[in-house]
Amino acid sequence: MPAEFDLHLIEALIIDIDGTLWRGDTPLPGLTDFFEVLRRRGLAYRVVTNNTVKTPASFAQKFADFGISLDPGYILTAAVATADWLRQQFPPGAAVYVIGETGLRVAVQQAGFTLLDDAGQPAAAVVVGGDYSLTYAKLKCAILHIQRGAAFIGTNPDLLVPAEEGLIPEAGTILAAVQAATGVQPVIIGKPAVGLFEMALQAMGSLPARTAMLGDRLETDILGGQRAGLKTILVTTGVDDRAAVQHKQITPDLITSGLADLARFLT
Repeated sequence: MPAEFDLHLIEALIIDIDGTLWRGDTPLPGLTDFFEVLRRRGLAYRVVTNNTVKTPASFAQKFADFGISLDPGYILTAAVATADWLRQQFPPGAAVYVIGETGLRVAVQQAGFTLLDDAGQPAAAVVVGGDYSLTYAKLKCAILHIQRGAAFIGTNPDLLVPAEEGLIPEAGTILAAVQAATGVQPVIIGKPAVGLFEMALQAMGSLPARTAMLGDRLETDILGGQRAGLKTILVTTGVDDRAAVQHKQITPDLITSGLADLARFLT
């Protein structure tokens, strides 16, 4: 651990989910003990994820299934951040075409927008997140809307997400296809953009210098945390490992092998 980074000076943590706390439906070793250490230390924390498949309430239920009681308000998703961004850019009731799962569709609809099912009516915006039931028809409608002038928004740039069987496609893969077909670059809302980090800092009332970002991805969790002025901790149970740090030239303040390893640093 670098001498300039004393974990005991950290008062708050922003914590990623996929590849950091669990992989697919399997909790990573030390999960419950890690949250118990946070409780004993009295550390403020928020869980912040680029995953837009689930609602915060659904994520809270998954935490409960793993034995961890967590209020949905402690879970900030890229879907929630995207809906907030849309509210600032478009009038209430504006038509939006969404490629994504329940978490994203619910967030956009609850923000007051009208969801379109196809390309039969004009859309103010196309929003793309992770979609496990992606079809040619969905891609076609998104591309047609953007060709006609709709804004193009991506919830997050992640190409892959850790699952039990390995790294599987995420929102970034779909964004790449739509961008290739339209020549339009999407506005990215989730990590590494600073919006989610700033939402978490505000919710905790914490200062960036006393807050650390914990995650498994260098390009999103670590780079985004650095842009937000946070200390950064890479856990090597997900996408990136120590070799990736050298290859990608994104250097966290601390690298740990897992939650149990980090819990020992925190005690």
